[in-house]
Amino acid sequence: MPSELHTSRTRKWLLSSPPVEWASTQLKELFINSVRQGPVPQHVAFVMDGNRRFARKNHIETVEGHNMGFEALAKILEVCYKSGVKVVTVYAFSIENFKRPLHEVNALMEIAKIKLIQLCQHGDLLERYGASLRILGERDLVRPDVLEVIDEAVEMTKHNERSILNVCFPYTSRHEIASSIREIVSLSTSAPPAPPGSPSLSDDSSSSETTATPGLTDFESITQETLTDHLFTAGCPPLDLLVRTSGVSRLSDFMLWQCHKDTEIVFIDCLWPQFDIWKFLPILVDWGVKRKKLEKMGIVEVRREGARKDAELNSDRQRELEERRRARVSTF
Repeated sequence: MPSELHTSRTRKWLLSSPPVEWASTQLKELFINSVRQGPVPQHVAFVMDGNRRFARKNHIETVEGHNMGFEALAKILEVCYKSGVKVVTVYAFSIENFKRPLHEVNALMEIAKIKLIQLCQHGDLLERYGASLRILGERDLVRPDVLEVIDEAVEMTKHNERSILNVCFPYTSRHEIASSIREIVSLSTSAPPAPPGSPSLSDDSSSSETTATPGLTDFESITQETLTDHLFTAGCPPLDLLVRTSGVSRLSDFMLWQCHKDTEIVFIDCLWPQFDIWKFLPILVDWGVKRKKLEKMGIVEVRREGARKDAELNSDRQRELEERRRARVSTF
């Protein structure tokens, strides 16, 4: 039997012929426009699972499987932004992936570096849809050369404010939540500057007992919103839809806090390099149909573009939090 890779390449060759390509493009646009007519998820997340299995199944190098995964991501991003999705968050590299063989970890880092360099040189997709790139994760675990390229790519797109691409790299939800708590505690235990003319520490032997620790003693003031506002995704709309490919039904430590009672979670039996518009559009349509029913029943709030304040992209807030995180990481 022909491998899935051979079938995929044959399909790609057929679709590249001018008449078929024209018809396919028109059909895609028709479907995307129909999706835009109804409720559209403002925040969609993807667990891009199955690159290695795709490579093994088709007898190609693991690196090639990851490369094909990045190609699939570019196509899905275009569908998302055309459909009206404001924020896309992708799970690119888990902290747990550092347990993989060193050569594979280095290869993944190189792929990320190359793709980010390409993005800097040919940032058409993000520029076209006004998308800013944000890398969410533990910066101190990333190689310096990759970190340099990351900062360049983020800087290049920082003025784009119509939509966001969050790339979780390297990331786990537990680390994100722990980071949020550390930041809250750090802010709570920072003593305010002493007013002019106030006595110095040396003036009062009991000053160590009265050192201000605003917020730390008032546990009731720390709410769910406090934690949410200090996550890597602070300022983004609530997570509406999470899709995981490869048929595995688990979250793998991804967006655990962001998943709420109205988040639709879809597990699809398809390896990530095979995930395309024709597999994704039915998911978007199904989400819109369910959302419309819930709106009519009054179970969820009617939400349209620009209608809710919490769906606005708070770019200044995110930049402020990112700068604060970098400063804190550099002190560890």
